Order: sequence, then C-alpha cells, then structure tokens
Amino acid sequence: MTTTEHAEPRRVALSPSRAADFKTCPLLYRLRAIDRLPELPTPEMARGTLVHSVLEHLFDLPPAERTPERAAEMVAPEWSRMSGETPDLAALFEGGEAPAEWLTSAEELLGGYFTLEDPSRLEPAERESMIEAELPSGLLLRGFIDRLDASPAGDLRVVDYKTGSAPREAFEAKALFQLKFYALMLLRTRGVVPRALRLLYLRDRAVLDYAPDGAEELERFERNLEALWRAITTATANRDFRPQPSKLCGWCRHQAHCPEFGGTPPPWPVQPEPTP
Repeated sequence: MTTTEHAEPRRVALSPSRAADFKTCPLLYRLRAIDRLPELPTPEMARGTLVHSVLEHLFDLPPAERTPERAAEMVAPEWSRMSGETPDLAALFEGGEAPAEWLTSAEELLGGYFTLEDPSRLEPAERESMIEAELPSGLLLRGFIDRLDASPAGDLRVVDYKTGSAPREAFEAKALFQLKFYALMLLRTRGVVPRALRLLYLRDRAVLDYAPDGAEELERFERNLEALWRAITTATANRDFRPQPSKLCGWCRHQAHCPEFGGTPPPWPVQPEPTP
C-alpha cells in the first residue's frame, strides 16, 4: 500500500466559521460542513483573500519598505499568483483578468490599513498560522490566525483583518466571537491568556480592541462551545438541521436547498463528516 492509503482521515474539529454557521442557522451548518456544497467565491470574497495575502507578505519586506505605495504595488502580482493557482478565482472575471477598478478597490482597503497601524514598527510573531487545541472534554478546535504579535515580556495580541464594515456597538460581541475562539485555543495550547484581541476594519478605518478578563472568561466561553458542539452532535445523530430565518437569509447562497425559500436539502450523505 502507498503512504496515502495508510494515512488516517483528518480528525473532525470545530472552527470559528462553522461554529458561527450553526449559531446563525443549523441548516447552513449542515449544507457547508456535512453536505459540503461548493460555494464559488464572489469578487468581494476574492478581494478579501487578496488583501489578507498582501498584508501577510508585507511583513516579509524590510521595515522601511512597508509603505502604502509598496503594498499597492503588490496587489496585481499577488492577484496574478492567486488566480493562476486557483481556477475558481480566475473564473471570476472574463479571461481571468481582474478589472482595474477591482484591483484599485483592494489598494484602497490596504490604504485603510496604514491609517490604523504602522507596519514598519511591528514584527509579528506569527502570520496566517493554523492552530489546533483539544479541550479537556475531547472537543478539537481548529482555526487560522491572521496575525499574532508578542511583546518582549511575552504578552500576546491576536489581530484579525476585516474588509467588511465595522459592526454597530450592539453587534460587537458577535464580531469578537472569532477572536475569543482563538484566545481559548492559545490558552489551552500555550497556557497564556492573550492580553489583547484586535479587529482591524480596513474599509471603515476602525479598530475594535478587547482585553479578555482572565482565564475565567475564556473558560466560560469554552463551556459555551462545548454546549454548542453537543447541539451539533445531537442534530447530526437525528439528522435534524432546521433553518433559522433571519435578515441574513437575503445573502445566503443556498436558498435553493432551504425549505424557507421552497427548496429541498440534498439527500443525507452516506457517511457525514463535519469539517471546520
């Protein structure tokens, strides 16, 4: 047998995005995590991925070269690389060529970043790092952190870039869900509570900072995640993922499979395996 045939299947884990899906709409979770229905990227999604990639590689440059002008120069070559490696991205635009105004909009988002931070004064400890953590209950968490900063004293700051609009104050807790997820994983893998969680909203040029209130707060969050996973496990065992209508339905790309819109979910997979 080959090495591939001996390879064990990847262990099921919960990620921030799939956890948020279930909280938003159990049926959405099923369609994405169990049925794994394909979702082609939109120009907005591709632009977000492009901006994230430029910001990741910006820190490969010497500090003095981390300028708005240099970041803008990186946009077109980075898009060429990404679209060349991913056919779905290339298919977004006729002939695979991104319109000039679309590339300009990515440059404008990057310009917004420079109004929030001076990257020449930063040396991230980690960028686009995948992290896994097993909770005492056995639940495995998995996610990707945009950036992790570390002070000389060892304090950690989790940073996440957002290319959408900043949330109103009433929705800030929902926006911080992803970063608390990461903070809990860092607590369980490194025994450290991050000193700060930071969301950078490039379009609105806004910063949302949050300081976790010690391990106790993250342990409460952990119990909430475990309860959420029990609900997912029960729904999977019962094959019962019901739609949860909300204002977000207007943006859902799976209306054809949703009973709320006259659709029908696909047949249940033979061996469903939720993935992050």
